[in-house]
Amino acid sequence: MFRWKQKHREVPELNTTSTADISFMLLVFFLVTSSMDSDKGLGRTLSPVEEQQEQMDINRSNVLQIRLDENDVLYCDDKTVTLAQLQQQVESFVASRQTDRYILAVQTDRKTSYDAYFEMQNAVVAAYRSLRDKMARQKYGCAFSQCTESQQEAIKQRYPQRISEGIAEN
Repeated sequence: MFRWKQKHREVPELNTTSTADISFMLLVFFLVTSSMDSDKGLGRTLSPVEEQQEQMDINRSNVLQIRLDENDVLYCDDKTVTLAQLQQQVESFVASRQTDRYILAVQTDRKTSYDAYFEMQNAVVAAYRSLRDKMARQKYGCAFSQCTESQQEAIKQRYPQRISEGIAEN
């Protein structure tokens, strides 16, 4: 019998020592250059527990009712309004109050979309920002953001954000 000798062929090996280094550098590059989406949120400061227990008697004429229904329709004192109209009404309502005994009563439905809610909140905040900026320019000759902390506090005391939020019961 004749046997053939089988030759063992060796598979050529690739040098992969630098592959891990290159992969790591690419990972770092993409992490550094990509942007991450941030969550949306509202900047609100809750009052301390002691202040929450204090109740205020507010006259009905010092309450501005803002409501969003399940279809994202916006109402201000039971009249349909746009976001621009809401901003203007909040601005004139807050500016006309001589005391800080007023409230913006915000009421939403459980089916109200988050986008409509945030747009409504942005309109309210824009009204306060506009009022505060006008007062800063009149009193101090500069924008609200350029005022000192004590000046900003004085303006915030004149135009405090007094917002009460609730959910409509069906």
